[in-house]
Amino acid sequence: MLRVTEQMTAAVLYGKEDLQIETVDVPTIGAGDVLVRVRAALTCGTDVKVFKRGYHARMIVPPALFGHELAGDIVALGKNVTLGKNARGFKIGDRVMAANSAPCGVCFYCQRHQENLCQDLLFNNGAYAEYIRIPERIVQRNLHILDDHIGYQDAALAEPLACVLRGLEESNLRPGDTIAIIGLGPIGMMFVRLAKAMYGARVIALGRRKAQLERATRMGADEVILNSDKADVVSEVKRLTGGRGADVVVEAVGLPELWQLATHIIRRGGVVNFFGGCATGTEVRLDTQLLHYSEITCKASFHHTPELIKKALEAVGRGYVTAKDFVNGVEPLTNLLEVMQHLMSHNGHLKTAIIP
Repeated sequence: MLRVTEQMTAAVLYGKEDLQIETVDVPTIGAGDVLVRVRAALTCGTDVKVFKRGYHARMIVPPALFGHELAGDIVALGKNVTLGKNARGFKIGDRVMAANSAPCGVCFYCQRHQENLCQDLLFNNGAYAEYIRIPERIVQRNLHILDDHIGYQDAALAEPLACVLRGLEESNLRPGDTIAIIGLGPIGMMFVRLAKAMYGARVIALGRRKAQLERATRMGADEVILNSDKADVVSEVKRLTGGRGADVVVEAVGLPELWQLATHIIRRGGVVNFFGGCATGTEVRLDTQLLHYSEITCKASFHHTPELIKKALEAVGRGYVTAKDFVNGVEPLTNLLEVMQHLMSHNGHLKTAIIP
């Protein structure tokens, strides 16, 4: 077991584009906590936004340890975990994936199976470090032992994948439906892959770059559309769907103009999921006549639940999503600042695995 006086290298976010790689104390764990040696931490679009803005209203307030997609090895257990009081059976040496949050289980929303909206949703950050403390509530609800055939980078994909699974479930996608996905970054690509592999949907992928469209085709997209400034995307989607529009549309970018576009390529009676979160204070103008007389359902999916994390790990275990499809680089922790700066100026790029 590590002594809590030992130190480690970690990324600390101080504010807008102010990220420092520092030597800090290894986290002290409480009676119900677990200490994990991070083996892989993946970059994420949310982390890039947090780096750019300097904060996240719900997830992280600087100065703070940074990063939330991870997998690693248990190296220390709190005394209650050692005694088995949480009945999860964890032991030192277990390969694990830890989600970045856990709901309280008792509030209004948790009692209504909306744990992602928990009034006391506990977030955990610090994946870009040699070690991370997993707090007791996450140990009890959202820490998972990995099957032997699942690699660390594959396992770390489970957190964003769980968010995508919620988006698909909330959109009521059914086998044989046509889904249009706007935005082909890592999240959009996960929508493409799962809509095809798990639902058997017909997938239309809309992206800004030809390389993204080629990747979407490899992921399983049936048709791809280049969403250039001069393209008539609405007419093209209508052409591909017999004039109706898609059954489900997912906006996976977070731009007002793309939220608007989504409502124009959906069929009457279809479901639009505004999955991509726009910047704080953003307002979007929507055609109320179109929404009303076409009976369009507008939804917005946020975050994940413990049950969806389990489903995501099952999807990873079955090979629906693998690191080789979504991770296109490996960098040491000392290069994280450069990686974030690169991702900030190259929107839509895939993930980088940070190896502390």
